[in-house]
Amino acid sequence: MDQSSVLVERFEENRAQLRAVAFRMLGSLSEADDAVQESWLRLNRSDRTEVENLGGWLKTVVARVCLDMLRARKSRREDSLDSRTSEVKAGGADPEEEALLADSVGTALLVVLETLAPAERVAFVLHDMFDVPFEEIGMVIGRSPMAARQLASRARRRVKGAEEPPEADLTLQRNIVAAFMAASRAGDFEGLLAVLDPDVVVRADRLAVSFGAAPEVRGAAEVAGTFLGRAQAARPALVDGVAGLAWVVDGRPRVVFELTFVNGRIATIDLLADNEVHQAMDLVVE
Repeated sequence: MDQSSVLVERFEENRAQLRAVAFRMLGSLSEADDAVQESWLRLNRSDRTEVENLGGWLKTVVARVCLDMLRARKSRREDSLDSRTSEVKAGGADPEEEALLADSVGTALLVVLETLAPAERVAFVLHDMFDVPFEEIGMVIGRSPMAARQLASRARRRVKGAEEPPEADLTLQRNIVAAFMAASRAGDFEGLLAVLDPDVVVRADRLAVSFGAAPEVRGAAEVAGTFLGRAQAARPALVDGVAGLAWVVDGRPRVVFELTFVNGRIATIDLLADNEVHQAMDLVVE
């Protein structure tokens, strides 16, 4: 068997997974096939002697192709979700395979994925559905591994939030944040306990730890003690559409306090000081 035939055979061995990856990113069977075909064309144009892991290489290429397609789609603002999901029902050359592919994702999840930004969707699909490391995802989307992790985390929260009843409207979230800030600045321990979930968790990234934050603090009493008399320079902020806080220095966020809420209380506080993570956020300091 010549090298060309071997390459075709090896590509076909990976086709099913590549199509699954592309479908989850694009939500369209025809576009998924286009992305897989483009990966084949790029493979033929590449120096294959440098490709050690063909499956991983192809997955990365397909992901980059899908990212470009998602960005182009967003700029055009065309192709409604209904038109794409209707392809699943219509079937194709292999209706059984297409039905299995669609069932493995589900229309409800496709609806949620449509709300994500292109880089969020790629990061979420690659990591949560195909266990691709953040180091590799970062190379696909042109971000650091930390920023890729943040994008996947944000996407995951949005997916989970769409599956569950929404927690508190924005006005209530802002009121909780305002009460947290007031109690922190005043050294009001009981006031802090009132707005913290009993099992609240505070996590800090490595840069925030270098500023003096503890890597992790658990429990309302411990967290209240951590913030007692603090937050003097913190300002209210919207972090990906959710009420939060930001420590701003010279007009730039130094640390972002990303919050989640459960039953009208703060359940998690993520202290994020990595500037690349900030750039990946939809951040509005108020």
